[in-house]
Amino acid sequence: MQKRDAPSKRVQFLGLVVIISVSATIFGCRGDKPAAPVAPAAAVATTDAQPRSKQQAMAALMALPELKAWSSHLEKSSGGKVRGALIEYDANPKLIDGKRYFQLSFVENGADAAHRWESFLVAESGNDILVEDAATDTTMTLDQWRKDKQPLARISAN
Repeated sequence: MQKRDAPSKRVQFLGLVVIISVSATIFGCRGDKPAAPVAPAAAVATTDAQPRSKQQAMAALMALPELKAWSSHLEKSSGGKVRGALIEYDANPKLIDGKRYFQLSFVENGADAAHRWESFLVAESGNDILVEDAATDTTMTLDQWRKDKQPLARISAN
C-alpha cells in the first residue's frame, strides 16, 4: 500500500472554504431573514482571567467597523449574492509571546467560492486582535493595520 503525504495547509484551507461555502449556500444565506445582530464590542470584551469562546472572538471581529463596512459593501454591490463571512483557517490556536490566539479570516463568500480578504488573530484571553500580513509573514496591531493598509479604502475604491 502506498503512503500519501498529508495535504498542505493551503489545500486544507481551500477544502474548508469549499465546505463552508456549500454549507452556507445550502443552509444559510437564503435572504428570507435578516442576519443575527452582532454583539457590541463591549459585550464581547474579556479579561485575562476569563477566556473567550470562538463565537465571542468572531463577534469581536465582526464588531470592527472595517468588517461591518466590508460585509455591507459585499452584500449591496452583489445584490445579496455575496456576503462577508468569517472562517477559522486553523483550529489550533497560534501562540505568540505566550498568548493563544484564534486564527480567523474574513472572506468574500459567494456561491462558487470564498475569497480571503484578511486574516486575523484574536486573543483567547484579553482584547487583543492582530492582523496577519501575508506579504511579510508578520503580525500587526489593529492601529498599525488601519494606518498602514487603510482597509476602508478597499471598498471606497470599488
